[in-house]
Amino acid sequence: MSDTILFDYWRSSASYRVRIALNLLAIPYRSVPIDLLAGEHKQAEHLARNPQGLVPALSIDGQMLTQSLAIIEYLSETRPGSSLLPTDPPGRQRVRALSYAIAMDIHPVCNLGVVFHVMQQSKDPDAARSAWMRKFIGEGLAAFERMLDNPQTGEFCHGDQPTMADLCLVPQIYNARRWTVDLSVCPRAAAIADRCERLPPVARAHPDQVTLSNAKPR
Repeated sequence: MSDTILFDYWRSSASYRVRIALNLLAIPYRSVPIDLLAGEHKQAEHLARNPQGLVPALSIDGQMLTQSLAIIEYLSETRPGSSLLPTDPPGRQRVRALSYAIAMDIHPVCNLGVVFHVMQQSKDPDAARSAWMRKFIGEGLAAFERMLDNPQTGEFCHGDQPTMADLCLVPQIYNARRWTVDLSVCPRAAAIADRCERLPPVARAHPDQVTLSNAKPR
């Protein structure tokens, strides 16, 4: 079987989700950095892996997979004993809804391309970026907090073990703290993320733990 290779960027939320999944499922992998700030994701070599020019891309089982949630669902379906998605249809629907609330509602308006465009429209690009991040991350997490007001919420977003929803939440809370979002709007979500981060497989996926050869802070 060929090696598993993750093409990622150290601070990419989507890549962070997949790193957590690989670690939780104990899937050995090699990381190949794609420097978004240097535009490596738009070069022909990476476009051959992912025509969208995004990260992550995961080479596994003789295939090249893209889109973080689709990757996580694939891993959940192909690795025995995975609990990243519940076994019951209502549970899977709830976990997907929680995951999508972050990955499809918060993340897209806060990704690199959108934020760079916002900065270009402002006379104070850094202030515009910070205000944009705080607004959309804060509002999105406040809505996510309301979704957690559900009897199926346990130690984690759904029940008492991490699911795909937690894999989405952890990077989003990381981003919220990076942009000094007021987390008082989402105490339960923040507590769940903290609980996740105490798990060794999750801690190893943190951007600060990515090897120096992968991390390219700017």
